[in-house]
Amino acid sequence: RICVITLAEAHPLLQHGKTIRSVSYQISPSCSRLQNKVSGKSKRVWLVESGAQFLTELAPLCRISSADGEEYTVYSCIRGRLIEVNENILSNPAILQEKPSTEGYIAVVLPKFEESKNITQGLLTQKEYEEVLSKRRNSSS
Repeated sequence: RICVITLAEAHPLLQHGKTIRSVSYQISPSCSRLQNKVSGKSKRVWLVESGAQFLTELAPLCRISSADGEEYTVYSCIRGRLIEVNENILSNPAILQEKPSTEGYIAVVLPKFEESKNITQGLLTQKEYEEVLSKRRNSSS
């Protein structure tokens, strides 16, 4: 029931071979995702509720800057508690591109239990996702 947030295969950073310069979890002067405090023995799911930042679907998780000056904001896309952010991408941002679905994850979010079923029901299959990508590519051509 946890959600691991990663860059989508269609993200410009993965599609266009851009070089990532930096990643920042500093969302605003007063909000850093690095300040997220999760307590509980081994971050066990049932003990996570205290201290974790609550995210809405539109909550920014991080900002990624590329060498060409472009900046991308990655959003949570789901409501839930921020369990952890991947601090490894701060010192080695290239793993976002090299291993986007494993070591290059951005964050882990725990959705509200009652919402988790709706979230999974709304997910696209791989085929549906590829169709959406194909339509986007065709419309931008």
